[in-house]
Amino acid sequence: MKQQLETVIPMLRRFAYSLTGNHHDADDLLQSTVERILTKELPDNVDLTKWSFRVCRNLWIDNHRSQKVRQDATQKPELQQHDIVDGEKIMTNQLTVEQVQKALAQLPEEQKSILTLIAVEDLSYKEVAAMLDIPVGTVMSRLSRARNTMVQWFDDHDMRIIA
Repeated sequence: MKQQLETVIPMLRRFAYSLTGNHHDADDLLQSTVERILTKELPDNVDLTKWSFRVCRNLWIDNHRSQKVRQDATQKPELQQHDIVDGEKIMTNQLTVEQVQKALAQLPEEQKSILTLIAVEDLSYKEVAAMLDIPVGTVMSRLSRARNTMVQWFDDHDMRIIA
């Protein structure tokens, strides 16, 4: 299991980063995921890679929900977490990591995770469906909506996607 976990960790880190949007939160999420994997017993007949991604996603969802509840409960703007937006950067005919992250931030979490698993981790629709325990058609539908939203975001911000 240790050797399998060593090969999964880089993929989990990229996935965690795609969910959180920054390295510090991604590292925290990765640490929580690895801790959970090591302390909980692996279910029988389960692929460690798929199970690890599911654990990571579920931890992120739990954290995201609890953070939202805490923010709503405070009702004090100075106590709420706000994303710091760097000034507008004019980039002609180039996609930057920052622009892709902004476009990804517009996606609902279920679309973002599917797009990341397929585009970044290079998993098949079938693998993603099994990992998230949803039908392949749902994966295809959410991926299509995510792609359309991304294209629309780039169009709205007068950016061109260079092939």
